[in-house]
Amino acid sequence: MPSRSYHVLQHVPSFSRVLSASSLLRLALIIYSEWHDAHSVVKYTDVDYRVFSDAARFILHPSPENRAEGPLAKYVSVGSPYTRATYRYTPLLAILLTPNEWLHPSFGKFLFAACDILAGLLMYELLVSIVLPRAHRSVPRRDTGKRDAGRDHAGPSSDEANEQSTQRLATFLVSLHLLNPLVFTISTRGSSESVLSLFVLATLYYALKGRWDASAFFLGLSTHWKIYPFIYGVACLGVIGGQGAAANGWKGFGRRIVNARTVRFGLLSGLTFVALGAAMYAIWGQPFLQESYLYHLTRLDHRHNFSPYFYLVYLTYPSETSIPEAVLWKRLLRSPLTSFIPQMSLALGTGLLFGRRRDDLVFAWFVQTYVFVVFNKVCTSQYFLWYTLFLPLLVPRLSMSTRRAIVYGAVWIGTQALWLSEAYKLEFLGQNVFFSLWVRGLIYVVGNCWVLAGIMDAYSQ
Repeated sequence: MPSRSYHVLQHVPSFSRVLSASSLLRLALIIYSEWHDAHSVVKYTDVDYRVFSDAARFILHPSPENRAEGPLAKYVSVGSPYTRATYRYTPLLAILLTPNEWLHPSFGKFLFAACDILAGLLMYELLVSIVLPRAHRSVPRRDTGKRDAGRDHAGPSSDEANEQSTQRLATFLVSLHLLNPLVFTISTRGSSESVLSLFVLATLYYALKGRWDASAFFLGLSTHWKIYPFIYGVACLGVIGGQGAAANGWKGFGRRIVNARTVRFGLLSGLTFVALGAAMYAIWGQPFLQESYLYHLTRLDHRHNFSPYFYLVYLTYPSETSIPEAVLWKRLLRSPLTSFIPQMSLALGTGLLFGRRRDDLVFAWFVQTYVFVVFNKVCTSQYFLWYTLFLPLLVPRLSMSTRRAIVYGAVWIGTQALWLSEAYKLEFLGQNVFFSLWVRGLIYVVGNCWVLAGIMDAYSQ
């Protein structure tokens, strides 16, 4: 590492201090949320947190109108979280938040904040033990003797300096996540995204360590929690299959994707997903399948969001007086399943393309998640956490000037600000700006695709 960078990193505090500051910040915000919600009409707490809390209450207090509907429900005295309208998550989330009812209403916020901190610990371990050492090995060593000779007189030894700079750089990168306002506000407001982030990072951690059975388990758990992480399995199959002897052509590709190792990984992750789903179905029955999974396949959301599909959904949203479309191609165009074609093609295709080496898993998962979010039929700000989660682990492999990085960041933030300024007119001023809001949404999509292309170009393999 250049001496200038080494001296700059000396000003980065220790990881324990960053971890302590991050924990205290979240603790303060949770305490503040209690005061704010009690004194303000506009609540700090996310409305989803109230949904989670109500669902937990329904589980603890079964009644004739609130009961589980699964085959084994008669053997357990629990209510159904799906009695709460708009609860469309796994029952495990409601179970985790049952202490909200008998311990403290903010227990879930502390849990989500703790998951943030644990995710930071996993990131740090990945950076120090895997990502940064491999990134350093990929950089050509030049004039090593001169640098080491200079350090003999000016500072610590080469090995000590490298170890210290690695720890400081890892601390700096993790702080970009832990001290990110989007991250700590979402968790302290009561969004459960941090739990899924922890599961996804655990999946990646064991994958990069080569412990594929554990990675398969966490992939199945992550997919049970929320459907989208299944896309990471494609990249994992490519990496696992690529560990054997390679062959050219379609036959070689087939052998890489389907062999004993990939089948084992697929079975373990699939069985984990099925076992968890079967356990939930056995107790809560069809409402679990409908609300947790099937709803998201056919979901139509006419409310404004970043998605390029929102305006079409808004114009064609069915009403009680709507007449079913007779023309087949129009029905297909309006179907919520149609949006999956470009989204899945890109998300799975990039996984197959970039998921060939274990060292490239972070990059492959980042690209997969990025295109999944940008082309999702519903896209809100909290979805950005799905791919920004990988940025601290990806940055060491990017060859990009500071100026270019600032430009990409400005475009990423600027396209969102452009959209939000128009959304304000719709949401708070009641102006009819649906079309112009959709146009700005398209600008957001184009800008984000340009940023992604720049990141892909800057990635050093």
